[in-house]
Amino acid sequence: MVLSLDHAVVRLLAPLAAALLASALDDLAVDAAWCAAWLHRKLRPRASLFPPGPLQLDSAPRLRIAIVVPLWQEHEVIGRMLEHNAASIRYPGYHIFCGAYPNDARTQAAVRSAAEKLPRIHLVLCPHDGPTSKADCLNWIFQHIGLYEERCQTRFDVIVMHDAEDIIHPDELRWINYYAARYDFIQTPVLPLAAPLRNFTHGLYCDEFAEYHTRDMPVRALLGGFVPGAGVGTGFRRAALERLAHAAANHIFDPEALTEDYENGLRMFRLGCAQAFVPLVRSGPRRDFCATREFFPQTWSAALRQRTRWVTGIALQGWQRHGWGRSPGEAYWLWRDRKGLIANPLSAAANLIFFYGAATRIWTRATPLALALTKLTLAAAALRAAVRLAASARIYGPRFAALAPLRAVYGNLLNTTAVLWAAARFARARARGLPLQWLKTDHAFPARDALLEHKRKLGEILTGSGHLSAAALKSALATQPAGVRLGEHLVRLGALDETTLYQALSLQQGLPLSAPRPGEIRLEVARALPEHVSRRWRVLPFRVAGGGLDLATPEIPSPEMAAALGEFTSLQIRFHLMPPAKFEELARALL
Repeated sequence: MVLSLDHAVVRLLAPLAAALLASALDDLAVDAAWCAAWLHRKLRPRASLFPPGPLQLDSAPRLRIAIVVPLWQEHEVIGRMLEHNAASIRYPGYHIFCGAYPNDARTQAAVRSAAEKLPRIHLVLCPHDGPTSKADCLNWIFQHIGLYEERCQTRFDVIVMHDAEDIIHPDELRWINYYAARYDFIQTPVLPLAAPLRNFTHGLYCDEFAEYHTRDMPVRALLGGFVPGAGVGTGFRRAALERLAHAAANHIFDPEALTEDYENGLRMFRLGCAQAFVPLVRSGPRRDFCATREFFPQTWSAALRQRTRWVTGIALQGWQRHGWGRSPGEAYWLWRDRKGLIANPLSAAANLIFFYGAATRIWTRATPLALALTKLTLAAAALRAAVRLAASARIYGPRFAALAPLRAVYGNLLNTTAVLWAAARFARARARGLPLQWLKTDHAFPARDALLEHKRKLGEILTGSGHLSAAALKSALATQPAGVRLGEHLVRLGALDETTLYQALSLQQGLPLSAPRPGEIRLEVARALPEHVSRRWRVLPFRVAGGGLDLATPEIPSPEMAAALGEFTSLQIRFHLMPPAKFEELARALL
């Protein structure tokens, strides 16, 4: 049995190595184009070859932008997503349209709550119960935007897609606005949030997106290939969307497509629309990468579900619906997007043979041709690992990137399983004549600490929301005494009242604004902390629920405050902001 297995492995070495080498040469061509573009910028520097700087972004004419967010059972994340992004986006002319279904009351309530505080947010109700598909929800949002424009006598120039868990970079709309002067379709980079080393699943997404949005996507645009949409951070010029609607019976997004974002990139390319991928560069005062950040699946099962949809939609359904392209160049990029159907299972087989060979030294029996092909394949695999490691290290640091080769082996097993699931699912649907079903990905939103680095200054939030004029802000900054916070100074000047100030602080800090009354608070809850601790840190317990202690405070919580209070309770501490006057009234009644 061992001899027959050894014989079979030896016979497989040459054809398997040749197939993997062909795939590796394809990747090497993309590497070469990427390096050539980098060298060209270095050796022949011209302004047109480099990303725009802050002055160019600021000088571009301001277009009106509508952000569309399709929702189904996203009540746990959408409220925080809307409030955080409204407090961080540094662009004046935008509105957010959130699509929900009549039978999803909790999501509706979360959007309405945010819209009460933020006039830029609008709830769109689909005319039928959900869930249907992301594309169907997006189509209804687009129809509602048209009605809004008629009612308000305005027009949006650019439509941008986002999801319920997205952390939108503060400068994203400025970049899309700049590129929209020349391009119909603009895709901005997408990066997963940093993950602990132990989380191989989410870490795999970090490696993949770091490499793909550093290397593959820029090369596609550079070589004239179509730019696929990533589903988030995708901007469309309004005129181009209308061309797409005209060509597809008013269906901008195809309800039957499992990966409508990818397909729209191809469809717009075929309509002759100019496409661009925004380079992955640092931007803004904090010099962080200008990219949409989000949590990707954290577990094997969740990742398998998402990747099965990707393989089914991009490779199988895309093959069925769009064939192999209308030109050799288009066919090449479709091949790259679909070759995982073969490459992933072959790579899994190669990994098994590699480990088997390492244990049995089977390569000593291989033919010279098989041995030569195997060595070339190993060299190509090492180069591929080095490119991914370098891309991951650029975004997440060398310590995180050091495990990229191990995550790649894990990812190969995950992707191979997704290919098998997708093939079985697609074959079953075709045999029964049934439509493919949408596989929704569950979403999570990061904790407050991960969001604070993107917060705008208080003055920007107040002027952006219309509560304070730019002239009044400038005057207040010029007269602000040393040691006095801007908000306090504005209240003393009479430019703001405390409630308005704390509404802005609530948005900036990602903390809820609460105003409990003395009669609503049980005495034993109010005394959950020692009185001297409450007075020192200016906090008041007002509710115990879900294993947590809710504290009202007029102060912005600091790590020192949280640590000090944590010594007096085993409950999870949840801070709520409260205007000082209402806090003092509550303190007099309860302390």
